[in-house]
Amino acid sequence: MNITERKNQIILHDVKDFNLTHIFDCGQCFRWNKEEDGSYTGVVGRNVINVVQEGTDVTFNNIGIDDYEKIIMDYFDFNTDYSEIKKAVNTDDIMAEAIKFGEGIRILNQDEWETMISFMISANNRIPMIKKVIENLSKSFGDHICSYRGREYYSFPTPQQLSETPVEKIQECKAGFRSPRIRDAASRFLTERDIVYNIKKTSYDEGLTYLKTYAGIGDKVANCILLFSMKQFDTFPVDVWVRRVMQTLYVDKDTKDADIRKFAENKFGKLSGYAQQYLFYYARENGIGK
Repeated sequence: MNITERKNQIILHDVKDFNLTHIFDCGQCFRWNKEEDGSYTGVVGRNVINVVQEGTDVTFNNIGIDDYEKIIMDYFDFNTDYSEIKKAVNTDDIMAEAIKFGEGIRILNQDEWETMISFMISANNRIPMIKKVIENLSKSFGDHICSYRGREYYSFPTPQQLSETPVEKIQECKAGFRSPRIRDAASRFLTERDIVYNIKKTSYDEGLTYLKTYAGIGDKVANCILLFSMKQFDTFPVDVWVRRVMQTLYVDKDTKDADIRKFAENKFGKLSGYAQQYLFYYARENGIGK
């Protein structure tokens, strides 16, 4: 993979195992949106980035070469060999088809705080509404970053900003019953920041147990947080689409979520999270079990 630098732009050449739609539409992130030209624009920390893909060339706009190592390399997980991961989780014909369908998926390395609140918002919610709530919170309580391509962009609010926000103001962002939980999580995070940011260094069970002590974080939400921001890849979050594909193709129709997760973790081991992403995207896009 070679890198070309231009003004406010970097281009990666010969990029393998990378597809923008697969990455941004597989349910792991909520601040990336598709533009009319097929590119995607999103917010990473306090950076607004536009990404364009043409074959194996991937262009990152609105950033410089220094941002490649500071942001892009880690966020897009370029240090991970996804060809080896796909070989390892390709255990049967079902997985082979799911991997082929979502061959360009990568698990993004997202910020723990933002991911916690984002997936608390995701509980019993649809993706368009999740995105809307997150944007409302960011516009109302975050900091203005810049204007880009005719749109204003804001950072995700800090724990301090949300902890100081009245619950009714959070409710005005359409967060609903989650509003007091969001404010409480922000207040608690201020004193437990180090615990949260060190979960990636603990065991999966320790991380799961800790996260579930937050109001509004159950098994599914906790497992999503662990997978999408805490590098706990041996987890297997079960949502409606994962449940459908597993009950349709792997286990009995009445198998409970906990048993589905246990089945998958036994089958895929330390790479269960990667398998989950291929299966989720495959099931949702093809309406499996619907």
